[in-house]
Amino acid sequence: MAIPRTLMATLGCLAAVALGGCGGSSRIGEDLPRQDARLMLDATPGAVHAGIALAAERGFDRGEGVRLRLRRPGAGGALPALRRGQVEAAIVPLGELFALRERGVDAVGVMALVQRPLTTVLAEAGVRSGRDLERRRVAVGSGRADAAVLRSVVTADDGRLDRVEVVSGGEPADWLEAGRVEAAVVDAISEGVAARARRPELLELDPAERGVPTHPELVVVVTRTTLDERASVVRALIRALQRGYREAQVDPESAASALAARGARDERVTLLAQLDAVSPAWTAGAGAYGRLRPEALRAWARWAVAAEVLDERPSVERAFRTDLVSRQSTP
Repeated sequence: MAIPRTLMATLGCLAAVALGGCGGSSRIGEDLPRQDARLMLDATPGAVHAGIALAAERGFDRGEGVRLRLRRPGAGGALPALRRGQVEAAIVPLGELFALRERGVDAVGVMALVQRPLTTVLAEAGVRSGRDLERRRVAVGSGRADAAVLRSVVTADDGRLDRVEVVSGGEPADWLEAGRVEAAVVDAISEGVAARARRPELLELDPAERGVPTHPELVVVVTRTTLDERASVVRALIRALQRGYREAQVDPESAASALAARGARDERVTLLAQLDAVSPAWTAGAGAYGRLRPEALRAWARWAVAAEVLDERPSVERAFRTDLVSRQSTP
């Protein structure tokens, strides 16, 4: 006797729930929080946020006992939202986490969004090394981290930064596109992928090969109060995002659709190229999605002080909880 399609679909979903799909809980028998988890993004949804969009679309958040509510970055960034309790968590660059702490917010990093730097240097075809940037115009953003990356790239190749004409302000990627500079410090994914598609002759000077240590450039942060009082929500959020990023890596087509539904600005072909470029950075040797590696954090902290990103060496132990991400194997 033929089995009706509706019954087949039901049986399929039940099987998927047992494996953690269809929004089913991956923590059967665990006391789930059943609360909202408000997460502030660091920018307009893009490829780096694919796992977040997919977690919400496929119900992984509800399966873990929270309702994921995404917030766009507001005026002042994550600082006022975290201080006022308007969000439970926020995505921030690693350096901003320490800046938040310096401004009196007891912010704690609980999960890595990526495992390696996303900031890079793109240059015209005639630039083959950091030293070749001498006597050329190079655009950087307004933050200290961009200037530090440029310094590392130049000096690692025996160049002198004081011989580089550094241009700050505006959008470095736009300046490079317009031919106003010969190199720029850019985001390798949100800016670099499209730029190199339009201009294949552009070359990359990878900071990771020139003194900038491997580190999670973007992290999920919460306040100490949230971690103390709503630990179950934080853990559930982490689990939901882990599931979302695992799915995004094996199903980039669905990830691109989920991002488009969340307001991603790039066209689908660009999103897919960006996903292909960023997906290795989601794990990059960490062994588990979102894992925070103390040795990588300490190495970055040492570099950040030497490169003048930070004024003094921070306490990694106080700024992070590295035990919240389960050591799940990656696909």
